[in-house]
Amino acid sequence: MTTSLATAAVPGFDRLEELVPGERGVGIRNVPATLPAFDHHFPRHPILPGVLLLESMATLAKAVAGDGADWRLAGVRGVRFKHFVGPGDQVRITVEVIGRTEGSTDVRATAEVEGRVVAAARVLTLAHAEKPWEGTA
Repeated sequence: MTTSLATAAVPGFDRLEELVPGERGVGIRNVPATLPAFDHHFPRHPILPGVLLLESMATLAKAVAGDGADWRLAGVRGVRFKHFVGPGDQVRITVEVIGRTEGSTDVRATAEVEGRVVAAARVLTLAHAEKPWEGTA
């Protein structure tokens, strides 16, 4: 499914190229020079913080995991940041489900700029978010 309503379905993304719940998703995120992170990271050579790329991967992964559940990022394994992402770049993030249990979903994620992999996560584990008041007496 391709949609221009990506901000409603997947916050922070400018466009979704593909979204197949339970299988895979591809989203585009433009990196504007006006991001507050660039004021301090780093003023003379602005670089998008890796944690913001990771957050974008997790956001798309939550949409792909779908099934109406409220997901949270529970684990990250094998993350590699290979190249800098800066103002004006367009990041293409791809997420693929690689495993699923009743309470969790594992995905593989990559981020590319102009066809070049800038970051990759071997496994992002999502778990059903529990409400803090559940299970307490």
